[in-house]
Amino acid sequence: MGFNEPTGSDKKIQDLLKTSGEIPRHIAIIMDGNGRWAQEKKQPRTFGHRQGVHSVRDIVETCGQIGVKYLTLYTFSTENWRRPKTEVAILMKLLIRSLRSETDKLHENNVRLMAVGDMTAMPPQVLNELNEAIEKTRNNKLMTLVLALSYSGRWDILNAVKNISSDISAGKLKKSDIDEKTFSSYLVTGNIPDPDLLIRTGGDFRISNFLLWESAYTEFYFDKTFWPEFRREHLYKAITEFQNRERRFGMTTKQIQTKKKA
Repeated sequence: MGFNEPTGSDKKIQDLLKTSGEIPRHIAIIMDGNGRWAQEKKQPRTFGHRQGVHSVRDIVETCGQIGVKYLTLYTFSTENWRRPKTEVAILMKLLIRSLRSETDKLHENNVRLMAVGDMTAMPPQVLNELNEAIEKTRNNKLMTLVLALSYSGRWDILNAVKNISSDISAGKLKKSDIDEKTFSSYLVTGNIPDPDLLIRTGGDFRISNFLLWESAYTEFYFDKTFWPEFRREHLYKAITEFQNRERRFGMTTKQIQTKKKA
């Protein structure tokens, strides 16, 4: 069970991507530009957020088709709570509506839904819909769709430090036990692999407090396209760029080549 196979030229592109290099196991996306796109069209900012749902649908389907195992979408940051109350309220309603309309399709296509972030800050109605969707899709295996909600990298790191400190005080953990692997396990992303590729749409060149610890060796790709117009052809370009890069993880090119031959 999974998404329908692509057809025509789209299938040719996907087949080429699968044979020309590594498909990122985990892609993370900062979906930026909804408001600016709407303003260019002389529409309210929330119009852009509504249209951005179509982009989410297409990118999720494409990732499922080409073999991406994890897709994390920066859906709502902790900083976004500072936006006008009317905009935040509409975003929450849009999230509820999207969960209600898309969960069955995710389930039918074998996609598991997860959420990371400070869930204590989310409205009860959103949490109810979210928990129902997560529970319904929990056993799906094709791909995991992760929604970063009320999330920020600094918040997550600070939260991990507090929990580690508490466990040391309670005798559950020793200071000598703390290494990168242990620290990662205290993050809300502890059971998710680090992103291979991080895409930001909208033309800005920053990561806006997103997956700060996890992105230490992530490849970044910045696209000028506003999120409501970002579609699979843009994703293909990002993956092609990813495949053309050499990921050395601190090693030399010669070491990487030797490792591949081994």
